[in-house]
Amino acid sequence: MKTASSRRTSSGDALKARAARLSLHGLVGRWDELGEKDWVEGLIEIEEAERARRSLERRLKTARIGRFKPMADFDWSFPRRVDRELVEDLFGLGFLEEAANVVLVGPNGVGKTTIAQNLAHEAIIRGFTVRMALASDMLSDLSSQDGPAALSRRLSHYVRPALLVVDEVGYLSYNAHHADLLFDIVNKRNQDRSTIVTTNKAFAEWNEVFPNSTSVVALIDRLVHRAEIVEIDGDSWRLKEATERTQSRRNQRRGRAKGQAGSRPAAP
Repeated sequence: MKTASSRRTSSGDALKARAARLSLHGLVGRWDELGEKDWVEGLIEIEEAERARRSLERRLKTARIGRFKPMADFDWSFPRRVDRELVEDLFGLGFLEEAANVVLVGPNGVGKTTIAQNLAHEAIIRGFTVRMALASDMLSDLSSQDGPAALSRRLSHYVRPALLVVDEVGYLSYNAHHADLLFDIVNKRNQDRSTIVTTNKAFAEWNEVFPNSTSVVALIDRLVHRAEIVEIDGDSWRLKEATERTQSRRNQRRGRAKGQAGSRPAAP
């Protein structure tokens, strides 16, 4: 059974370790003198909270996930087919702990990017490093590097984060060099870090996205290894929202016209 003195010692050691992790070297160096002061624990808590805040801000800025609609506003009844249980399970982030991948497949406008952005944001909140990029932007960025050394340095921006989100694979066609670059990224991250890919093309159609490329089969093989594949089918959210907005404005115009007609004085 621990005595009151041993409990204080254990608590003091834990507090000192927290101060050391914060690199508060002056405080740690004078711990025998200052460790039991009433203000020490409060100071450490303030420093921890401030560093956590700055870390979150830095990771949010670096991730570049952009503006997005929260999953609380996601209309699960709109898609014709989506495995809601699987999607909601992904937000436990078990796939990140396992260094598994996620592939979101479906036609334009069914919410693939929204789900990816929400997963990225949740990962950031939980302390993971994240980078999100359009496939076209990322591959253009890499292919524009001048020389092997510059390319290697730039590749690290996409290989290093715990979670990489590659958005909109399949919306444009690429050459064999682009395919090789994407394979290089996926291969370097394979089994060590997680990658989320959104695509409007089934894997059987990726030869159309990367024509004349010999690395497509290997790319798909690395990507789907230990991957969760979420297939979504439905009409476009953007088309639905545009139609509703047009109808709402039409109704507003009709209401104003009726109001103006009703306010006109009767003819003599």
